Parts: sequence; structure tokens; C-alpha cells
Amino acid sequence: MTDSALVRAVRWDTVVGALLLVLLLLSFAFVDGFGNALNLSFLIGSTLPVALIALPMTLLVVSGEIDLSVASTAGLSGAVMGALWNAGMAIETIIPLCLLLGVVCGLVNGLLVTRLGLPSLAVTIGTMAAYRGIAQIVLGSDAVTDFPGRYLDFAAGRIGGSFVPYALPPFLVLLAVAVLVLHATPFGRSLFAIGANEEAARFAGIRVKRHKLWLFTATGLLASATGIFWALHYASARYDNATGLELSVVAAVLLGGISFDGGRGTLGGAVAGVFLLGALQNVMSLLNVSAQSQIVVTGILLVASVLGPRLARRIAAARTARAVRAATALPHAS
Repeated sequence: MTDSALVRAVRWDTVVGALLLVLLLLSFAFVDGFGNALNLSFLIGSTLPVALIALPMTLLVVSGEIDLSVASTAGLSGAVMGALWNAGMAIETIIPLCLLLGVVCGLVNGLLVTRLGLPSLAVTIGTMAAYRGIAQIVLGSDAVTDFPGRYLDFAAGRIGGSFVPYALPPFLVLLAVAVLVLHATPFGRSLFAIGANEEAARFAGIRVKRHKLWLFTATGLLASATGIFWALHYASARYDNATGLELSVVAAVLLGGISFDGGRGTLGGAVAGVFLLGALQNVMSLLNVSAQSQIVVTGILLVASVLGPRLARRIAAARTARAVRAATALPHAS
């Protein structure tokens, strides 16, 4: 194997993809019940909310920002959805209104960050509490469960007798769009430049504030879509839906090799991180691992997600430096 191939081999997103593959193979071979269609469908369906929000969150973190209000936006959308359904409004009208609400939530975050210059971490911690509080005001402690059957079937059903949920193909379309945007367009390349050095990106003519405003708005939109999907998938709209989901999203994105400092990462790595966490939690549940132990394992993975990419980059840098030294030493040796 050449040095360049070795450098590619130690990329953290490649490592995460390999770990996911190994975990799936071992689970199919040794974990009872893992490979049946019902469990695989449950695994994918329960992971999709995290994966859906991880798409815009990846772009946001690459640009050097973060949105911790995504779970509260999802909960608020679900609560408004339940309240409007209770009021007798048609579901075909409710869903666009909830998506518009998500756009507004994301826009508020974006304006506070880009126009007032506030740090996104502090802003979205504040809106995380505000959006969740509004959700509780809107729906109280009620739970709305009687949504139309065809929508519940779409969110929780499977295609034919297979393990593939109806919601998976639309997600794959969104994933393909996100990959193209981040890795094959000038907009995506500009996000890496912004995350690496915002001032340099601004001097290079990149419209930093506008790009970030778009990202926060898109994140709000997909967080709202996640809230709608969550309420239909679990057939329950409550103000506390998706509580804690933001930690799973951030953990999965960082585990997938997205640098918290911005400027580095791939969507493939982020999605691999999402499904690695989802598969691991599914396997632990099948093995009757206690909830406390699952939290410990998740915490260890969080630490690994921070240390792993840094270690991988150091190994890659050391190999590159060694290759350069070898190349420069050859003429003297001859």
C-alpha cells in the first residue's frame, strides 16, 4: 500500500464506516433477532429523526456554527401540529404551516447570530428553552394521537413485506441533495472556507452572513420536518417530543469526523456516525443492556468522537511529513 493510500485509510470517517460495517456483520451473526425485518425496520425508523437533522447540522458545523435548538423546534412543531389537529384543521394544511414555523425558528436563530454577532452556542441554548416552553404553552400536557391512518402508515409502515420503511426513500433523496450541495457546489466549498477561516473567506468575497442565514433556516425547516415525522411515527404529539435529540445529533455528527472547529468533515462520515450510534443502541437493547450502561457507552463514544479525528489527523500528518522527508532525502543519498 502506498503512503497516500495509507493516509486515506486512517481518515476518521473511513474508520467510522468500517466500524459500522463490522458492527452490522457481528450483529447479524451473533445477536438474536437483529436481522429480522421488523427489527431492521425499527432500527432505521428510530434512527431517521437523528439522520434527518444531521444533514443540515453537518453543513452548519462545517461552517463553524451549531444549533442546539433543533430538538425544541421539532417538539414545538409537533405540539402545534397536535393543537391545530385538535382544533379541526385539515392535516394537509397543518403540515405546511408547521414547516413554515420551523423556517421562522431557524430564521430567528440565524438573524441573532449573523446580524447581532452573537455566538450560536449561546443563542441556540436560549432558543432551545424558549421553543420548548412555547410548545408546552401551546399543547400543555395533552397528547394527541388520532392522526389520519395513511399518514401514520407512511411514518411507521414498511414497503411490502420488506424491512424498508416508507420514509427511507425520501430521506435518501435528501441525503443525495445534501451531499451534492456540500461536496460538489461552490456553496458547499465556501462553507469549508468559512469554517477554516471566516475572515479569509470574507476577504475572498464569500458572503459569510448570508450563507450562515441560509444554513440556520434550512436547519429549522428540517427540524420541523423531524417533529412532524416524530409525532406520526410514534403516533403521539406532545410538547416534550424529541427531548434530548440535539445531543444525539451532535454526538453522531462529531463521531462521524466533523470537526467542531469547522472546516473539516464529510456527510458520508456524519451519516455513518448516525447509523453507528443507532445500531449500537439497538444491539444493546436486544442484549438487555441497562439504560445506564447504554448512557456510559454513548459517553465513551462522545469522547472518542473528539479524540479520534484529532488522532487520525496527526497520524496522517506524520505520514505525510515522513513521505516528504523521504522524498527530499533521496537526491542527497544518490
